Amino acid sequence: MAKTQGQPIVISIASLSLIEIPPPVTQQTPPNPQVEPLSRTQILLAMGLTAIVLLLVSRLWLWFDPIEMLPLNGSLQAILLGAGVGLGITGLSAIAYQLWPAYRQSSDFYLELVIKPLTWVDLIWLGLLPGLSEEMLFRGVMLPAIGLTWFGLLISSACFGVLHFSGAQHWAYVIWASIIGVVLGYSALATGNLLVPIVAHILTNLISGCLWKWDKGVGSGE
Repeated sequence: MAKTQGQPIVISIASLSLIEIPPPVTQQTPPNPQVEPLSRTQILLAMGLTAIVLLLVSRLWLWFDPIEMLPLNGSLQAILLGAGVGLGITGLSAIAYQLWPAYRQSSDFYLELVIKPLTWVDLIWLGLLPGLSEEMLFRGVMLPAIGLTWFGLLISSACFGVLHFSGAQHWAYVIWASIIGVVLGYSALATGNLLVPIVAHILTNLISGCLWKWDKGVGSGE
């Protein structure tokens, strides 16, 4: 038996029930703390600046460590392979969304914050800017710099996941982004072509953004 503010709390381990419940003495942190909504302009600026920073990091990395980047070879086969990988990622994400409550909560929070203010046309930038800049850094530069091995794949994927960190309560989103990073990285290793993960990443972002807007009935930015 424990006491809080002079009132006893009796906890039954067998039934996990509270016989007497006192007024709360501490405020619990909500699973989705209120975050001030961002405007369309703020989201677009953030995406643009993030893409520029990632591309600059890639360039500086190559300057200090002049490794051979993963090649980017344009071909119809690479585009089709990338599209297939992107559709596969979309399917896996849909399954995770249904079966993993923590990921569903984190995904809803992230998509609401980022996609709701955007217009349908803006979703093109949502696909292109992260798809190009993130793949250039994590699969184009970081992966071959660490090593075109499973170790390099896991480390670069973990860093990719950390990039998507939006708060301790949304740890599931970081884990899922790391898993997707492994898929994208493996597609780069298997094909030897950076265009494959770029196309997959762009397509995945476009589909997820469009599906969310369609489901929520959000047609224009704010």
